[in-house]
Amino acid sequence: MRVPEFPEFKPVGPEDGPVFRERILEFPSEVCEVNFTNIFIWRRFEHTRYTFINGNLCVLCEPPCEPAYFLPPIGSRDLDATVRKCLSCVPRLSRVPESFVRNACAGLRSEADRDNFDYIYRTGDLIELRGKKYDGKRNRIRKFERACDSQYLRLGPEHMDGCRRLFEEWFEAKAGADGNILAEKEAILEALANFEALGLTGGAIECGGRIEAFSLGEPLTADTAVVHIEIAGPKFPGLAQLMNREFVKNAWSGLSFVNREQDMGIPGLRRAKLSYYPHHLVQKFNVTR
Repeated sequence: MRVPEFPEFKPVGPEDGPVFRERILEFPSEVCEVNFTNIFIWRRFEHTRYTFINGNLCVLCEPPCEPAYFLPPIGSRDLDATVRKCLSCVPRLSRVPESFVRNACAGLRSEADRDNFDYIYRTGDLIELRGKKYDGKRNRIRKFERACDSQYLRLGPEHMDGCRRLFEEWFEAKAGADGNILAEKEAILEALANFEALGLTGGAIECGGRIEAFSLGEPLTADTAVVHIEIAGPKFPGLAQLMNREFVKNAWSGLSFVNREQDMGIPGLRRAKLSYYPHHLVQKFNVTR
């Protein structure tokens, strides 16, 4: 497939998966956005296009709710010049990890973007939930297990209808329907519809023959998995904690870390992510001229 060279851009589509995966495999990033699944499922909301500049893969996002931006270029050739070419088109690079800022953004302004920091956890911590600080998580799981007979499922294509049913119920129960929530809905449905094509790994908790929680993720780097989506029905206290533990235990026990993505500045989500005591946060920056 012919790839676009700047100033030509191509909208991201399913056919671009091999191009992205080959380049990201060669230049892996700890940032959750530098991942084909995230780029693909959010492409309609972000109006995502890409081009190559100096041999580097450059992804342009133009969401309706914030200024247009490039993700950090993926590659290693003439990065300083590539960054400046990107900044000649849009006002900023965004979701830029600290290492990229140090290596390729000399003389440019960088500002930390706390709402988009990724939360990184030790796999063993999420599986074992050891110590007093996790008492509440363990108690909620035990409460759920006393109330409901359940089993863990490794997701396959045959489970997608059950996941969609649960997700539609979950979405209807959410208060409000602003643009960001509607965009999240579209992204999750894209992930379910393209589960096999995207090469995702999934797990679910089934209660009474119905899927009541599910999670989707994949390897991000050699030692880190990323969890893109986790949905748990609200009528079962403790189910979300069980889903979190079981997915990591069954899918990612061979890796050292799990990236559970950002909190987007939502106070409740930030509290929930901090309550699992991350090993560290991946700091991200906005870079401007």
